[in-house]
Amino acid sequence: MTDSLLDRSRIGWIGAGRMGLALAMRLIDTGYDVAIYNRTREKTAPAVDRGAKAVESPLELADRDIVFSMVSASADLLEVTTGPQGVLTAPTFAPRLLVDCSTVSMKASRDVRMAAAERGTDFLAAPVSGNPKVVKAGLLTLAVSGPRESFDAAEPVLRRLGKGVTHVGEDEVARLVKICHNVFLGVVTQSLAEITVLAEKGGVSRAAFLDFLNNSVMGSPFTRYKAPAFVNLDYTPTFTPVLLRKDFDLGLAAARELDVPMPLASATAQLVQASVGSGRVEEDFAILLDLQAQNSALKLSPENVRVDDGLGAADEVAR
Repeated sequence: MTDSLLDRSRIGWIGAGRMGLALAMRLIDTGYDVAIYNRTREKTAPAVDRGAKAVESPLELADRDIVFSMVSASADLLEVTTGPQGVLTAPTFAPRLLVDCSTVSMKASRDVRMAAAERGTDFLAAPVSGNPKVVKAGLLTLAVSGPRESFDAAEPVLRRLGKGVTHVGEDEVARLVKICHNVFLGVVTQSLAEITVLAEKGGVSRAAFLDFLNNSVMGSPFTRYKAPAFVNLDYTPTFTPVLLRKDFDLGLAAARELDVPMPLASATAQLVQASVGSGRVEEDFAILLDLQAQNSALKLSPENVRVDDGLGAADEVAR
């Protein structure tokens, strides 16, 4: 693949969950001809309203130049690519390039790469960092692995999805990068919950403590855009405890395979499991704050103040 795919207009998109839909919308709004598939077709309605075409199966996307996928798990990726109605199973056509933005295992990614190669389709693993609000703000980042030639050709399209696109190597290494990222995400959130509860139990409001932290050298874009959730206890889901548990499982499995001790991640994994065990699996993983407060005999209440999330708006609703 030597020519740029920037001007190609026929894009296929698989997956219209919270993240998949937000990403597909960016390509639609840029002017690409997008056809979209989701197992629950009703979820594609916002994309259709903006000009996309909904299809009944991934198979119907086989004649598209580039097909993106954003699904929840390894089994889902295999189903939409190599399953009975998978995008790589059409008898005549196959996409020129397949780009998967999901967080899945390295084995599943490798299996799809091999299946794509048999059809003459290039494959890029391109997991993303962010949530729908980050996507809307144009601040998404992508770690991409696969042939450098394929990356160079697809990079202009990938840059329509967010601000940061990094080629991290060949084959499946982007999967490991994203898994490491999400393990760190969980460890940081648990640590943030612990110090926030400590400060509040000592008499400091969450809003005041997090404002100080976010304006110090220890603050980060992540702690800032998670601050509204912590201050106002709005756990509207952007990433659920079940999905975070999956990523800890993948990360700790990689650590065992590579003989890397991860004591902090292992301890956090048990706390993430406790958040799943609480039954609050449809809320945001920021409920780690609630669990920490319960273990500290601290009753939390929303502070109902406006908090700057760092994404261009001060909002009482955190995402």
